[in-house]
Amino acid sequence: MKILVVEDDELTGLALSQALTYHHYTVDVAQDGRAGLTLTETYEYDLLLLDVLVPELDGISLCRKLRDRGYQKPILLLTAKDSRTDRITGLDAGADDYVVKPYDLSELLARIRALLRRSQETRPTPTLSWGELCFNPISSEVTYRQQAIALTPKEYSLLELFLRSPQRVFSRSAILDRLWSLGASPAESAVTTHIKDLRQKLRASGLRAEVIETVYGLGYRLATAPSTTMPEPKAQEKAARLAQGIESLRQVIERFRHSFGDQVAVLEQMQEALQAGTLAADLYQQAYHEAHKLAGSLGMFGYPAASKTAREIEHLLVGSSPEQLDAKLFSALLQRLQTEMAQPPEATVADHFPQPQAEAQPKVLLIDDDVALAEALRSAAIAHRLELQVVTDLSAARQVLIQCSPEVVLLDLNFPEEEEGGMALLAEIRQQMPKLPVLVFTGRDSLSDRLEASRLGAQGFLSKPIPTDQVIQAVLRLLTPQPADEARILAVDNNLHTLQTLAELLRPWGVKVFTLDDPQNFWQGLTSTLPDLLILAQEMTEIGGLELCQVVRQDWRWGNLPILVMTSQTDSAFVRALFRAGADDFIRTPILEPELITRVLCRLERGRSRLAAKGLSAPFSVSP
Repeated sequence: MKILVVEDDELTGLALSQALTYHHYTVDVAQDGRAGLTLTETYEYDLLLLDVLVPELDGISLCRKLRDRGYQKPILLLTAKDSRTDRITGLDAGADDYVVKPYDLSELLARIRALLRRSQETRPTPTLSWGELCFNPISSEVTYRQQAIALTPKEYSLLELFLRSPQRVFSRSAILDRLWSLGASPAESAVTTHIKDLRQKLRASGLRAEVIETVYGLGYRLATAPSTTMPEPKAQEKAARLAQGIESLRQVIERFRHSFGDQVAVLEQMQEALQAGTLAADLYQQAYHEAHKLAGSLGMFGYPAASKTAREIEHLLVGSSPEQLDAKLFSALLQRLQTEMAQPPEATVADHFPQPQAEAQPKVLLIDDDVALAEALRSAAIAHRLELQVVTDLSAARQVLIQCSPEVVLLDLNFPEEEEGGMALLAEIRQQMPKLPVLVFTGRDSLSDRLEASRLGAQGFLSKPIPTDQVIQAVLRLLTPQPADEARILAVDNNLHTLQTLAELLRPWGVKVFTLDDPQNFWQGLTSTLPDLLILAQEMTEIGGLELCQVVRQDWRWGNLPILVMTSQTDSAFVRALFRAGADDFIRTPILEPELITRVLCRLERGRSRLAAKGLSAPFSVSP
């Protein structure tokens, strides 16, 4: 996950970046709003942390500008201003959440996780595994056969990237964009080096099989793994990793603790100028900004009382002018601030570092009257850290569904002792709990049963007999859905109006359209956008759509790329030529909106289905 922090206070930004990096986020830091806006236009972030009072473009204005442009990623505001009006203003500007400085780091991290979960619409991720290699995202631990493997943060992030996206191929440039921050973007050779180092450490731990395989000409992906159980991580290794993170953050705190003196010195200069009657507007403004920074950062570094006093100074300065300032009150507040900062620091952000929590086990409900089968599944579920509850009749199942709130249901269709069967309960679940995934798990295997289960919304159909491990793997796939990216389309046409129309019609359907009005630059556009679907206009000057289609099909790397041709020609001879050239379908011009949307979405879904049939994950999603 990549986060952009917009914070003008260097020490607060660095401490926050250090804490987020320890929790395996990739972090970029911008020190003013304009720089933050530029970064959001250039790079893709999963979440933005914006301080409200930053130079050039304040956090509220930046938030509002991004939302006006259709920016959909979560935005969390950080500020020392805590009035009700300030909160309302921030939320009305489009922020998803609002945190007041000084904040508790564990609470901030929890809010970040909640926003990221909400934006992805996925369930909390359980432990990931590859054979006997286990990756625990909560304790930040990697083990093989219960032995911890020491990885660098970048190696950890690489392994996580591949485990969360099995079978998806990542190019070196895509890995750089996802795992390196802006200020530390190396050459693509660095990716090769880190993957090599990661492979060596995994082999040194005892792994014989290659975890990450090279897809020549394209990049890397996760290799096929053997099925196995997941061992319990060792508590002492968790504690060691946590201690390492705390010590790293403490070093940052100690490094910057004494820099507060420079900020207080500005306030002291203002007091001297105020007493001498020479207070200038620029010094007044500088003192206001330093008071704001102190209010936001002192609490994080062990001075909560001083943070509150600095906030009082900030409020005093923002509500006055050099001529109207209450000099006596300002001097009293400054003296109190100096006294509070002379005291030993209290608990810092490192002291409140979040402790690893026990991982909640996903609940699975098995509705089946086969007791022996249930016990076998229970053992397999325990090995995979799943909580399996078993009921043997439909009446009890209705009660348990309400009481235990399972995350997945395994439902048999045959209950000889009861008048109704499992299909009736499946219909009830669809009506009352439409989002609860149900796997039909039965000895019946007729086409009519499969059709009825599909019509009633079952997420899968498992036919007995089937190995228990395959049942568990089917459950885990439902518990760990892969986040899908936007479908990407490259449209090529000389006509700018047509390209604009295509983009406007397809945008509401979760599709990102790249347009190219010069076919001479086609190959560069194709290789830079890596589309999921290609739309080529036939009637272009110099180069026609069929010629471009043939060029694409001559390169084996693009053999499966869906291609639609836009054309006004619909005679049978042209249509035959179109399919011989390798096109998948055509769109008649002038464009009719229902036809365009139907053909494009159907072609994308067919591409997804083809990948699924080969055991690959589609890298995109389309949604109305």
